[in-house]
Amino acid sequence: MRRFEGKVSIVTGSAQGIGKEIARKLGEEGSEVILIDLNEERLKQTYEEFKNSGFKVSFFKADISKREDVENVVAEIEKKYEVIHNLVNNAGITRDNLLMRMNEEDWDLVMNVNLKGAFLMTKAVIRNMIKNRTGRIVNISSVVGLMGNAGQTNYSASKAGLIGFTRSLAREVASRGITVNAVAPGYIETEMTSRLPQDVKEAFLNIIPMKRFGKPEEVAEVVLFLLSDSASYITGEVISVNGGLFMG
Repeated sequence: MRRFEGKVSIVTGSAQGIGKEIARKLGEEGSEVILIDLNEERLKQTYEEFKNSGFKVSFFKADISKREDVENVVAEIEKKYEVIHNLVNNAGITRDNLLMRMNEEDWDLVMNVNLKGAFLMTKAVIRNMIKNRTGRIVNISSVVGLMGNAGQTNYSASKAGLIGFTRSLAREVASRGITVNAVAPGYIETEMTSRLPQDVKEAFLNIIPMKRFGKPEEVAEVVLFLLSDSASYITGEVISVNGGLFMG
């Protein structure tokens, strides 16, 4: 039997990149997968791809930084499914700049999507999990939330905030049979990172002990472990997937 047969899993930011790979592996393992993203074109493409692969999948276009969007989507999900088993808060954006040049709009946008979005999604599903006394929540943080990075004060702050959010919520809901963990990827080969200049990529490679970049599926495997029954006694943890870039 596949690990997630009969489970219902929500993955935000799942139209591409790491989120898509997490959703793919959940679908392969038998879960009902609910894709949430703001990029409607990519979202529909991913939905069709997964549907053609035989996955049990549905999708919603939503801006997770907006409470009304989140509440409407979760209400629709709860109409169809009695239990929400898994939530992966993966959606995230960057608006990089040195602090002295960063405008308030770019600070707010990154914080609203990366941190407030996780808050709104989790708040919307947590009652269902508490009622059913079961649930797995995994928040996708980042290596820069642990070590910082010049030019990313907004992104680093949002990802560090997710770690504090993870550990605090884990304490609140552990007695209800719900686990809350975080995964902190390092430099992962995605469409977003592929756009970086070659000299920036080489600079990263020089400081990664494993001398290679990670793959989305390597992050996804850790996420699926944390969502599985094998991780039933793990909560409030942050697991790094960074090739040794930061060891803390």
